[in-house]
Amino acid sequence: MTILITGGAGFIGSNFIRHLFKERPHYNIVNVDLLTYAGNLENLKEVQAHPHYTFEKADICDRQAMERIVEKHKVEAVINFAAESHVDRSIVGAADFVRTNVLGTQVLLDVAQQRKLSKFLQVSTDEVYGSLGSAGLFTEETPLHPNSPYSASKAAADMLVLAYQHTFSLPVVITRCSNNYGPFQFPEKLIPLMIANALNDKPLPVYGDGKNVRDWLHVADHCAAIDAVFHDGRVGEVYNVGGSNEWLNIDIVKLVLKLVNKPETLITFVQDRLGHDRRYAIDSSKIRRELNWKPVYSFERGIQETVHWYIENRTWWENIMSGTYQDYYRRMYEGREKVMGQANS
Repeated sequence: MTILITGGAGFIGSNFIRHLFKERPHYNIVNVDLLTYAGNLENLKEVQAHPHYTFEKADICDRQAMERIVEKHKVEAVINFAAESHVDRSIVGAADFVRTNVLGTQVLLDVAQQRKLSKFLQVSTDEVYGSLGSAGLFTEETPLHPNSPYSASKAAADMLVLAYQHTFSLPVVITRCSNNYGPFQFPEKLIPLMIANALNDKPLPVYGDGKNVRDWLHVADHCAAIDAVFHDGRVGEVYNVGGSNEWLNIDIVKLVLKLVNKPETLITFVQDRLGHDRRYAIDSSKIRRELNWKPVYSFERGIQETVHWYIENRTWWENIMSGTYQDYYRRMYEGREKVMGQANS
């Protein structure tokens, strides 16, 4: 099978590509990524020479590019990871989120429908459900109530995906996952940012009172869930993916400080995020029951390994924070495109 992975140079996408080559090494993977700020080919160094791996630098909103890539590589299915995903950035500027997350998904759906692809998996988020009170869990039947421009754009994309299944009988599935953590996560997200700041003895900014609750899942467990849903999930269905592992943000921050042996005096409370959802928690009984999936990582093991990875890969996140990684790949692709242009002239 030849699968188009969009956003494969990002955190979850790159982890999934490595997962897929490990579990299904005979698959062909075409990775499409525009390499915006969070896309980093350093995440995929170990697979770049794999005989079944191809990278295409392209924008999912570019219909001609997507049609060309699908036809060129004889793509049979799509897994869409490509998204603007940071809530803070969506509050500052929502336009990029609407363009990539909504229009980009619509373009991919059009191409998938026209080419009669065998499967379209949309990777979504539990944030589309909004905010929970002190009790209860998100189920697949929970009404959508997104509270940020980011989550609203993801909810809109989900509705488009389901509409294409209903209208065109496109074989689609959707996963909605809780907060992920693990290696290669862009250091603007909570856990890697706290690790990086702690290692540099910088203040650790915590929104509001720090008592917002999130359900944390290791990215490797998320990848296994996506694999299961892609291959065995029922067409037209939504599958929630969670770790049943709720933590207060402030407790996560304190745990990170403990693991890197830094004082809690580094914690700095800052003005709360606009519209900050109070609590997310996932009921993942459907995927556990139907597809026999369950998390493998305990949080104790996962967070210790994650902290160790960031300590051992300091150059990776320092290059990201300085912007060096973008400069390197920009020069590389500008050079490659120049050579190709000369060859075609």
